Amino acid sequence: MTGDHYFTTAPSASAQPREVQFAVAGRDFTLASASGVFSATRLDPGTAVLLRKADLPPATTEGALLDLGCGFGPISCVLATVAPTATVWAVDVNERARELTAANADRLGLADRLRVAPPEDVPADLTFAQIWSNPPIRPGKDELHALLLRWLPRLTPDGVAWLVVGRHLGGDSLHRWLVEQGWQVQRHASQKGFRVLRVTR
Repeated sequence: MTGDHYFTTAPSASAQPREVQFAVAGRDFTLASASGVFSATRLDPGTAVLLRKADLPPATTEGALLDLGCGFGPISCVLATVAPTATVWAVDVNERARELTAANADRLGLADRLRVAPPEDVPADLTFAQIWSNPPIRPGKDELHALLLRWLPRLTPDGVAWLVVGRHLGGDSLHRWLVEQGWQVQRHASQKGFRVLRVTR
């Protein structure tokens, strides 16, 4: 056993490679994954609900999109596939997750539009037309709030953030907190114990 978590910066456990297959919007995806990253063996159920229930960007979407906490890249790869004129930023503190996302982008021919980076390497003046996230809950509420306070203000004036949070992990309390912070929040969908929140200015 190791002390690694998916929010570990540099996982120490050996990377046991595997593949994860899933379908979104009529398209099949096969992505490389490995131990030491979030939901390494399957498409996380919350991520699956988010990709199924949120409004995927149309093909005409331009500008920058953010996948916050990208893991091995399922959200990033879907966004870059369905929005071919947008630039997708895949951000994660876990270097193994970033390596996998970059490899998956290359594998799918998306590397020219999918930029993988640690949080500190995202240009400070960059704003996002959309932010997508299955945000990390396990590190704690304070860390989650700090993460959202850092990134949500980087939405463009008419931008939208799509978040998925388990109801039993505080999805409804997060909804209330976001409203208290001045955001417009709609519970867009609920499925399998998950809340999909649509957040705007």
